[in-house]
This record gives sequence, C-alpha cells and structure tokens, in this order.
Amino acid sequence: MGRDLYEAFPAIRGLYERADEALGMSLSRIMFEGPEETLRQTHNAQPAILLHSIALWSLMQPGWRDAELVAAGHSLGEYTAHVVAGSLAFEDALRLVRRRGELMLEAGRQNPGTMAAVLNADLETVREVCRETEGLVVPANLNSPVQVVISGEHGAIQEATAALKSRGVRKVIELRVSGAFHSPLMEPAVDGLASALAEVTVRDTRFPVYANVTAGPVTGTGSIRELLVRQLLSPVLWEPTLRNLIALEPEEFCEIGPGEVLKGLLRATDRDQPCRSFATAEDVQSFREIEVEQPAVLREEP
Repeated sequence: MGRDLYEAFPAIRGLYERADEALGMSLSRIMFEGPEETLRQTHNAQPAILLHSIALWSLMQPGWRDAELVAAGHSLGEYTAHVVAGSLAFEDALRLVRRRGELMLEAGRQNPGTMAAVLNADLETVREVCRETEGLVVPANLNSPVQVVISGEHGAIQEATAALKSRGVRKVIELRVSGAFHSPLMEPAVDGLASALAEVTVRDTRFPVYANVTAGPVTGTGSIRELLVRQLLSPVLWEPTLRNLIALEPEEFCEIGPGEVLKGLLRATDRDQPCRSFATAEDVQSFREIEVEQPAVLREEP
C-alpha cells in the first residue's frame, strides 16, 4: 500500500518517516509488507489510509490554489480533508485517527454490532424498516441514491435484512467490520475522542471542508472538534454532501486516496460530473509532470 509512491518520489519519503515517528511504530512497514490482516485492523488502516492520501496530496497540491478548492472526506476521510485544508497538522491527524480506531474497536467489543450495505432501496423504506425493527439499527451511511449502509446490533441487522428483502429489496450485503460504526453503539468512544481532540491544535480551515454530520461547510475550530466527535454516532451524509458540492458547479471532482469508491458513489449520484481518481504514482504523473527529485512539501501553517 503506497509503496509505488515511496519508490517513485524520494521527496515524499520524509512523510512516511514522520508518520512512523509520530505513531511510535513502523506504519510504513505494515503498509509495504503487511500482513494484510494486520493492515486491515482499523487502528492501523485508518492512519495508513490517511498517510497514503496525504502522500498523494503533497505531490499534487502545487496544481491548485486554495481559492479554487473545497474538500470533503467520507468518515475517516474527513480528517484527511482537514489536513489538506490546514486545520489539522499531519502528525496530529495521524495520532487522532489511530486513537479513533482504537476507541472504535473497543466500543465494538463493548457494544457488539455490524453493518450491511443496502442496494437499490428507497431511503424512506430503509428508515421505516429500521424504525420497525426490534433492537438497534439505523441508517449509517447515505452513500448514493442506490446505496445506504445500515448499522446496529447483529440480531437487528439480520431482522432488518429479512424485512427489506420481504419488501422487494434484492441485495443486502453484510460488511466485514469490527463494530456498528456511525451508530449509538459507538457511544463508549465519544469521551476518548473528545479528549484526544481537545489536546491538539485545530485551526480555521484555509478553504471549506464539508462535514459528514451536516453535509455543509465548516471553517471554525470549535465546530470542527464538535462535528468530528458527533460523527462517531451520526450518519455519514455523503449523498447530501455530494449534492451540495454539485450545486457549487465545480470544474471537476478529484478523489485522492486508495481505490475509486468515492468516484463510483459520485457517478451513482450524478453521472454528468467529471471526476478523476488518484491512488498511484502513475496517476500522479498523469496529473502533472513531476520530476522524481523535485521537492514535495506538505504545506502546513506554522
């Protein structure tokens, strides 16, 4: 994961070293060598995805000016968006998402649960089934017009799945997760994350970051902390966020980070929106000609 960037662009290797030092562990070794099971553990996966995304961004940021930008990130990606917008320092964000992963894992142990993706179902039908299901289950990710993820207790997810299928929903896929994220079952993680956020410097953003909780822009330090904590328990309003961004009539969307999941969600929401995904060294080279030895600096406020 991210090894091609590390090898192709020596100027960004310092980011990987800074990440290892900040976390007191060799995150880069886990990313490059695995084992995959260790990398997939949420307290490793979250900082790894953030590091991979910021490595890409550090190579690409000379191509844009702040005045041209707005940012958003899906769940964990909201922290990456705040690094990009200057509101969180890189090392602070790494430590925060590592701690966030640990807290979410522990909350999952205290309040066992899971999540399931519901495809091609009306959102109101999903909400109605969740309300009528015995036990706790809620819409957790409003990802696109054709995908809603539900989150809750194991039994409630199974009951809701059966109820959705009885109403003609053909596809409900249980996800491989360690807890019922973005639901009230994450309550044990709230105080710990609030404490961690209180210990770091949060600055006003250089450009708007759209929050998962509200689907609207946030720029001020107090709101950033509050919304990142609320995000643990609240649904990710991704489709509403995309529609609010589309209303700004952007020139294009760019997905920066591993995979093309967000590009797919945008296409499902509005096929006419141009979008490019950047995940590899080859993708970066296609964006602009960058000499291998050209310095790449993550621009941060002093």
